[in-house]
Amino acid sequence: MSAPVLEMTDVSREYRGLRPLRIERLAIGAGEHVAILGLDQVTAEVFVNLVTGATVPDRGEVKIFGRPTSEIADSADWLALVDRFGIVSERAVLLDGLSVIQNLSIPFSLEIEPPRDEVRVRAEALAREAELPEAAWGRPLGELDRAARMRVRLGRALALDPAIMLLEHPTAEVPRAEAAPMGRHMRAIAARRGVAIVAATADEVFAGAVATRVLTLDAATGRLADKRGWFRRR
Repeated sequence: MSAPVLEMTDVSREYRGLRPLRIERLAIGAGEHVAILGLDQVTAEVFVNLVTGATVPDRGEVKIFGRPTSEIADSADWLALVDRFGIVSERAVLLDGLSVIQNLSIPFSLEIEPPRDEVRVRAEALAREAELPEAAWGRPLGELDRAARMRVRLGRALALDPAIMLLEHPTAEVPRAEAAPMGRHMRAIAARRGVAIVAATADEVFAGAVATRVLTLDAATGRLADKRGWFRRR
């Protein structure tokens, strides 16, 4: 594995759950695609906040690109770090009254009624990469189904050319038949861009499609077990 872009060592973080979130050891290499089973939606949010430096662990260490998150100096320092992540999450705000292209333009400019030509071109490129049909580009987001909305979230996550994509239960509201194709699509995009994936999911089908390494978290100990053999048997 290449030098880790993410390392978590002996991490513990209280969050008013039955037990703290514990991660004994996790290392993700540049461009590696990893899925983690065993994080529910609340715990996945805690995990993402730790990885992005929004919070620091009560114990242990989180390193991003070789730097401990405890060394983040101020909000400007933190925002520069966050720009290196693309987060696909239901928590990411979308504006239902705006079109797909307007929603995809927001990472580049707040002048979106209408977007400037150069911004529109970039937004349309994201829409194509996320495999959103051109017929949907001008429609209000509120008219689209959940799978299409997730693809808009994917496009938004890719906008600033991240080094790591964090997927937070991306298929929780997506029809079951679309989980594997969506996973393969996200993995292909990440491979083409050279982007690492860290997916927190309860969807084993999606996990097997999006990742080359599937881990299962033992919440009591924080140990992560490799599930590759299980998937081969399946």
